[in-house]
Amino acid sequence: MLCWMNGDYIAAQDLRISPFDHGFLYGLGFFETFRTYKGKVFCWEAHMERLQTALSQYRIHMPYTDEDVLKVVQLLNEQANGQDGYFRINVSAGEHSIGLQPAEYRQPNVIVFRKELHDTPRGMEKNAQWLVTPRNTPEKGLRVKSHHYGNNVLGRFEMPSLAQQEGFFLTEDGFVAEGVTSNIFWMKDDILYTPSLETGILPGIIRAWVIERAQSLGIKVREGFFTKEDVEQSSECFITNSIQELVPILNLESKQLLGNKGPVYSRLHEAFVNEVEQE
Repeated sequence: MLCWMNGDYIAAQDLRISPFDHGFLYGLGFFETFRTYKGKVFCWEAHMERLQTALSQYRIHMPYTDEDVLKVVQLLNEQANGQDGYFRINVSAGEHSIGLQPAEYRQPNVIVFRKELHDTPRGMEKNAQWLVTPRNTPEKGLRVKSHHYGNNVLGRFEMPSLAQQEGFFLTEDGFVAEGVTSNIFWMKDDILYTPSLETGILPGIIRAWVIERAQSLGIKVREGFFTKEDVEQSSECFITNSIQELVPILNLESKQLLGNKGPVYSRLHEAFVNEVEQE
């Protein structure tokens, strides 16, 4: 696998990070994952805006423009015979001595990883379960996509596989939060529900797209604080992220749902596929 780090194209096995990088010592690093469609990144500006918001909050100065990074993405695809790929751009704080002396980070390590996309049919259903591990709270009001992933790892350990399943977190107060790698939506009484960002969930890029598109299609959307009983009373449920897109849930533990036959899921999924193929 060919990667890019700090201006150079490097084979994955040759990548090196100092143990003094504060991304390693203190978990001070941020990332975005996305995929390309015919060479283009869906919602590219939204991904980079979310990344830059996190970097600014932690005083990490990004030395490359959005255009620089996008050119890297395109070249890595070209090196893979023009095939679309799964990408992760990772920005860690950079090398400093042990301790929290820096008031800002001006030399971060920036890496763009690319790997092959799994050939998973669209609309493939998953099952879901409630997790015992509660969702942790973000460092500040809005969750950022950071290296602080221990809570997600504990949630993942509760399931035999993420390929066929997703785990749903509840907050410490018992409200529905998000999946291990996704945002959650469900339909009940002709209303599309999703947890509020105030529950401490990640402001997902595809989550925002679904909310906007559903409203444009005349589907009522309600964000808020909900219990797992609210989800269990739904007719259909689906999850979203930038790699897997919109994924229907067939079973939530003992509750059977409509899966990919859900009418609202089907409308939104069709709209999503049409949009990415047109772009």
